[in-house]
Amino acid sequence: MGGSITVTGMVLSSMPVGDYDKRLVLLTKEKGKITAFAKGIRRPNSHLLAAGNPFVFGTFQLYEGRSSYNLQHVSVRSYFTDLAKKQPEIYYGFYFLELADYYGQENADEGGMLNLLYLTLHALMNPNMDNPLIRRIFELRTLVIQGEYPQLGACVSCGTKENLAAFSWNRHGILCKSCGLQVPDASGLEAAAVYALQYIMSAPLQKLYTFAVKPVIQGQLDRVAGRLMEQALDRKIKSREILEVMSS
Repeated sequence: MGGSITVTGMVLSSMPVGDYDKRLVLLTKEKGKITAFAKGIRRPNSHLLAAGNPFVFGTFQLYEGRSSYNLQHVSVRSYFTDLAKKQPEIYYGFYFLELADYYGQENADEGGMLNLLYLTLHALMNPNMDNPLIRRIFELRTLVIQGEYPQLGACVSCGTKENLAAFSWNRHGILCKSCGLQVPDASGLEAAAVYALQYIMSAPLQKLYTFAVKPVIQGQLDRVAGRLMEQALDRKIKSREILEVMSS
């Protein structure tokens, strides 16, 4: 057992170990979420120094041991260093990393989540995109990838695709105008909000961050996505709490 493998991934978190080493958590296309130890990475002359921080995206050469991976070499494609200089974007970025860590599984196909994370971090650097919208898109598309997205194509009560105008968290999906009047937790949605939710669910990743919404529609997306995430998460996400305080 053991040998070298090469994976494409992103550093989700890093933690010092001993005097010169680090423990890295990587989200990789080939192996899912894994832990790798980078020996000597904290030495000033280490050839691994570039891989020691969150947000680093690239190709990682690892030695696969019996119980852990050891980092041997890294070829960085993007550091996302400009993100670290921007506030509040950096806080959104850490939230996205933490959410990817929450859902990541070892030996799972994480290619979709890795691509979403990479494109989302680039979206944070786009001055034409609003951070709250980026957040809701990332959260909702994450639910799509995890198979937890609500039903949006037709009314969850009667099945019609016409006059969709409300959302129910208890029924986990969209409602038509008539059924919405009969469901206690139904929350009204404008047509633009319904379209935005459907677009986030089905759009190609490359076109996901190519639209804007009016404040009233953003508020409806906040309401839907916020409660969906509360239902989906079974533990607190620290960076999510920071964002809630920032937006209050």
